[in-house]
Amino acid sequence: MKIEEGFQQAIPELLNGFSEDIFLPSLLKRILPREFHGEIARDLERLGRDINGSIRAIGLLADSSPTLTQYSQWGHRIDTLHTSEGWRKLKALAVTEGLVSHNYNDTRQQYGEYSRIYAFAKTLLFVAEGRVVGCPISMTDGCARVLELHGTEEMKHAIYDRLVSSDPSLAFTAGQFMTERPGGSDLSLTETTARPLDANANEKEMTKTGAKYLLDGFKWFSSATDSEVALALARTGDPALGTRSLSLFLLPLRLPLPTDQTPTPSGVLARRDILVDGKFPENNGITIHRLKSKIGTHSLPTAELSLTNSLAYLVGPLNGGIKTISTVLQITRVHSAFHSVGSLARCLNIARSFANVRKIEGGKKALRDVPLHVSSLACVAVTYRAILGFAFGVVHLLGQTETPSPSSSSSSSPPSIQARFRLLNPTLKAFAAFHCVPAMEECMAALGGQGYMEENAIGRLIRDALVEKIWEGTENVLALDLLRASAPARSDGSEPITHWTRWAEGILEVAARKRINDREDGDEDK
Repeated sequence: MKIEEGFQQAIPELLNGFSEDIFLPSLLKRILPREFHGEIARDLERLGRDINGSIRAIGLLADSSPTLTQYSQWGHRIDTLHTSEGWRKLKALAVTEGLVSHNYNDTRQQYGEYSRIYAFAKTLLFVAEGRVVGCPISMTDGCARVLELHGTEEMKHAIYDRLVSSDPSLAFTAGQFMTERPGGSDLSLTETTARPLDANANEKEMTKTGAKYLLDGFKWFSSATDSEVALALARTGDPALGTRSLSLFLLPLRLPLPTDQTPTPSGVLARRDILVDGKFPENNGITIHRLKSKIGTHSLPTAELSLTNSLAYLVGPLNGGIKTISTVLQITRVHSAFHSVGSLARCLNIARSFANVRKIEGGKKALRDVPLHVSSLACVAVTYRAILGFAFGVVHLLGQTETPSPSSSSSSSPPSIQARFRLLNPTLKAFAAFHCVPAMEECMAALGGQGYMEENAIGRLIRDALVEKIWEGTENVLALDLLRASAPARSDGSEPITHWTRWAEGILEVAARKRINDREDGDEDK
């Protein structure tokens, strides 16, 4: 028999990741004010179509792993990083869609605390075919927020404006260089050092944000190595002080930086095809030793690299690097959770699509009508709905911390919002990483043998999502961070957990009043 003969399985048609999702439309309708909901929902429905169409086609071009050319034919060290055409296009699309820019500037002014809801809803959808482009996007988001809070006017003009741009020809992305060989989450033994560029500079000049330093050291994991800038920790004091002698620096990966009129190079570290002020950009004392061979996230360039007299700019107070970079970590952990739940959303979409067309019992019944099969997917759906609701609750708190507004309610006061966000953020990240991958495996099993095939993407999504059990903190690290977040505030001695319990008690009180009112109105069963 020829393959074209006999039974032909109908091809599952993927559902719109927004309009046909089991929870996202109703969740956003509840969270977003009416004046914002319609416009945002229409844009998300459009993006859901594009994800299954043009963006999916581009994603297939991004499956090639990056490569590194360390030496030229003349024996010169060049460290040229090559990424796939699909990866570069996905980064450009993420910029155009506003995955970073929607959190800042005009969109924040328009939507206020709900701008984060908008941006992360698009981020959730983009995960489906994004090939972990959310990694550089998350660090770009974090870097932008740090520069917004701590950067000089020059940094904001030269760097921040391009980090939050929605024009891919001008936008920058940012990396994050923290992990070193002595420890991953433990930064106390950081070996990278920073010394003032001007050895004769006085103490006042050395401690100003924007002060120029030279960095020397070795970074063991540097994700998004193809970015234009990175945030890096380096030691500026006595090593015996551990993390208390670490400072945060803004590190250009190439010099000179592109000017306002120079398009942003993308995908290659060393360039010889553009001029900036009459000069070819050179690696900023950065030597790439090798690219990491990873279980997943194959499209994303992750490297081991050394810094030798690399020019960098102090961000925030000298020896206050841990506190300054904590802003980045709080944002990237939210992105991490959305990568987990976005991957689960796609896997559930694939399983539901398959159940619509796969027939059993002699072709008489679709899987979607089989109670046992529906029960298995329902268990996955419960996990998905729980984590998605949790995730958007945390995102809303993040938006409120960035756009505080006066309120008579103690549960809506800035200290309460900040305390609850700080408590729930590591919890969300840990829960999402822990629960999403097992649920994705159930989606794989729901397709039978076809679920184990690479073509349907569930395998890739699982491999990529596994990184979230490690990146930005394992469950144990996050548990320790939760304990730190629970400690009484130094300013007034208030306990963060009290802010959460008061908020929860307020919710229960409102629910109880509503139930009493329903009884009085005879609507108890509604």
